[in-house]
Amino acid sequence: MLLLGQLAGCGRAQLQPAGPISAAERKILLDSIVIMLAIVIPTIIATLGVAWWFRSSNPRARRQPDFVYSGRVELIVWSIPALVIIFLGGIAWIGSHDLDPAQPLPAKAAPLDIQVVSLDWKWLFIYPKLGIASVNRLVVPAGVPLHLVLTSASVWNVFWVPQLGSMLYCMSGMAGTLYLEADHPGVYRGESAMISGDGFADMHFDTEAVRRSQFDAWVASTRSAGPALDDAAYRELLHQSVPPHPYTYRAVRPGLFADIVMLKLPPGDGPRGGVANVQPVGLR
Repeated sequence: MLLLGQLAGCGRAQLQPAGPISAAERKILLDSIVIMLAIVIPTIIATLGVAWWFRSSNPRARRQPDFVYSGRVELIVWSIPALVIIFLGGIAWIGSHDLDPAQPLPAKAAPLDIQVVSLDWKWLFIYPKLGIASVNRLVVPAGVPLHLVLTSASVWNVFWVPQLGSMLYCMSGMAGTLYLEADHPGVYRGESAMISGDGFADMHFDTEAVRRSQFDAWVASTRSAGPALDDAAYRELLHQSVPPHPYTYRAVRPGLFADIVMLKLPPGDGPRGGVANVQPVGLR
């Protein structure tokens, strides 16, 4: 019972959306549950009702030992599940198009470009237009769409901030596109959603959504201190490790992310000492 009580809190973040994508996903989840209850609740009621009515002590129950087929029963038995499947399929079809990860979000403000690199076992966030980078800390302005371009410098991984919305695979030699947004200031846990070796359990980060003035101040302070992210610093990042705390880079070598995607820079070792030879497919 104690274990079940601890597991009861799992997945709560998906029901506490902090952005338009996660809010739409929660709506799909709740609508699907309501539709499926159209089968679950009548089935439970019918099971209990049949067991009660056909109990051995009820002389009024009409028993038909030779009963084989009833068109009315068949119509009910098959029509309700068919309608449920049609409704669920419609929700999935519409949602998969409306919530396409690569579809820009409607907003008055221009999106903030962020390049995401999955490493063993940490996350590198590059702000290409701002010329800075951070490790295991994603700072963004609240109310501004985020244009994320993601890749992996090692094995496959999955980028996910549950309270903001959709997860997306990070793959070596490829660059995927994901649009997210934080509606209001807050700290939202981000994590790896794919087992990737010994340090997987600690491969998480905080997404800090702050007011625009606070974001500008963070950018200014980041530019004024810390090392620069050049090829040598990037090769240090490739070493398998779990950083004890987040840190930043005051400058980033131009074109670094594109060279990572195109495999012009060496990949990480990977949990088993190597990664597959993946041919680059370019930036999306």
